[in-house]
Amino acid sequence: MSRITTGVLWGAAVVGAVATTALATRALLDRQAAQARRLIGKPLGEDALEADRVWRRKLEGDPIELLVLGDSIAAGLGAQRRKETLGARLAIGLAKRSKRPVRLRTAAVVGSESSALGAQLDELADDYRPDVAVIVVGGNDITHRVAVSTAVRHLVAAIERLRARGAQVVVGSCPDLGALRPVPQPLRSLGSRMSRQLADAQEDAAVGAGAYAVSLRHAVGPFFISQPDEMFSLDRFHPSPLGYRRTAEALLPAVAGALGYGRTSAATRHPVAQLTPASGS
Repeated sequence: MSRITTGVLWGAAVVGAVATTALATRALLDRQAAQARRLIGKPLGEDALEADRVWRRKLEGDPIELLVLGDSIAAGLGAQRRKETLGARLAIGLAKRSKRPVRLRTAAVVGSESSALGAQLDELADDYRPDVAVIVVGGNDITHRVAVSTAVRHLVAAIERLRARGAQVVVGSCPDLGALRPVPQPLRSLGSRMSRQLADAQEDAAVGAGAYAVSLRHAVGPFFISQPDEMFSLDRFHPSPLGYRRTAEALLPAVAGALGYGRTSAATRHPVAQLTPASGS
């Protein structure tokens, strides 16, 4: 047998082994994903609490219009009272900083992927003009294996539509799915790596599209990893009231800062178009 023939056969064997290993790995991950879904279940149902209203109504001035878009975290699934939802906590915090009432409008829908952002915007009245919009999305893109480029494309499209309405936009990037204890290994490590890749891409794209980007992985991820019993709700997947408080605290500096009410935090990346040279430069 010639060296060329031997090399071809050896190469074919290697390719076959790699393909077999890939299929076996895929099958393992599929089984683990099914196992995780069984463990998590849906003890919280699929409907978040209704929190839309004017918060801190007694404060003077016209209400600030706050819009929240995205997935179940944005919708507040897992909160036990409406004031504990992400939107309500942001509204209350923004009202405190601005000394003005805040009208919350939640368009987020439980289970949404980034591709659903367009439909959430379509539901808004044509004359609705939010002062600031918060987007938290990405986890479902990971669990449904949506390509990063596809998820980011939908996010950028939403940011551009919001900016066209005159809104400041704050994006909370995809949380680290490595904090989900019900998800077995190696699926949890894979989810962690994929969610970090999506978060990095979201932050880069958001900043480039004129939005503020807050890394939830850096700002609140360590709390979810070190204090899972306190930070997660009953399903061990969505935030608890404390988890939402921490998440809102991470996002609030960017939300308020985008409107000129204080400084943003170290976890915030600023829109490229709004960066200004340092004094004296």
